Amino acid sequence: MDELVKIEGLTKTYGNKQALNSINLTIPTGKIVGLLGPNGSGKSTMIKLMNGLLEPTAGSILIKGNELGIESKKVISYLPERTYLNNWMRVEELLNFFYDFYSDFNMNRALDMLASLNIDIKQKLKTMSKGTKEKVQLILVMAREADLYILDEPIGGVDPAARDYIIKTIIKNYSESSSIIIATHLIQEVENICDEVIFLSQGDIVLQGSVDEIREEKGKSIDALFREVFAC
Repeated sequence: MDELVKIEGLTKTYGNKQALNSINLTIPTGKIVGLLGPNGSGKSTMIKLMNGLLEPTAGSILIKGNELGIESKKVISYLPERTYLNNWMRVEELLNFFYDFYSDFNMNRALDMLASLNIDIKQKLKTMSKGTKEKVQLILVMAREADLYILDEPIGGVDPAARDYIIKTIIKNYSESSSIIIATHLIQEVENICDEVIFLSQGDIVLQGSVDEIREEKGKSIDALFREVFAC
């Protein structure tokens, strides 16, 4: 199995606060990986570092053997925790923007997903509910034929119906030639679609491995184990 992500000694400090403590991590191709931890555990910091939005204090990140830069950005499709789309834009304008900007953007895939939700491409974002906006943003991200999808809290703050759609969309558009990292604290929602999980606590990896192997070894679900580890 190809090595898609390789992280060595990754450290990030903000003043006197250490957000990540010398993280070592390898993610192969063909996996859905849950990056799990409570708020403040370092999930978003790690994701921003992988996307080149922050500079590490120490350590390195390689994506398909390349250091972070133009080549790594070409193969990563990133869904941030907060929307960055402009409310005044119509869906069709966003489609054209993504199509022009990303060479791997599959317009037909995006249109099919929008049609399945009866979303009018002439509609402006400002006229949509929060859940519908979340779906549009996810569709734009998943319509790319990327090697690595990084989704930061994709199901946080939306209703159960929207969560179900988001999970189904992730599964439907998943390819064994790519990998997906899902950062969340809503473990029960994603446990059954993840191949592997990583538990982050105060900037340290406290558990990492195959979902099936962890369940067998610990004799409990990932959600139950998460609640035990983090006493939620």
